[in-house]
Amino acid sequence: MSKTIMELVAAAKQAVPAISPADATALMGRDDVLVVDVRDLPELAEGGKVKGALQVSRGMLEFRADETTPYHNPAFSKAKTIILYCASGGRAALAGKALQELGYTKVFNLGGFKDWVAAGGAVER
Repeated sequence: MSKTIMELVAAAKQAVPAISPADATALMGRDDVLVVDVRDLPELAEGGKVKGALQVSRGMLEFRADETTPYHNPAFSKAKTIILYCASGGRAALAGKALQELGYTKVFNLGGFKDWVAAGGAVER
């Protein structure tokens, strides 16, 4: 039985815990925390990104996160807490679910970049 993308997003949001901007801010800056922006580069050019976040487009995330691929980014480690966000939270949820399937256990969905900005979160251009 096939599912719609919104059904997949809803399931991913159930699997990947949400984290508030305040709780995310409290974790940021630690060596064992990685904040990942899964938006595409044109979206970053438009409004910036969470200060200190690593940008990895949604399409490359699994390749960057999996240490068995030649595309692995060593910033990713299963020992780290991973905080993901996108424009509205859907891609971040799907990305979090994918990371869980790769064996990451401390994965959180920050939601949308606009929510981060509205909460007064630090942004870099």
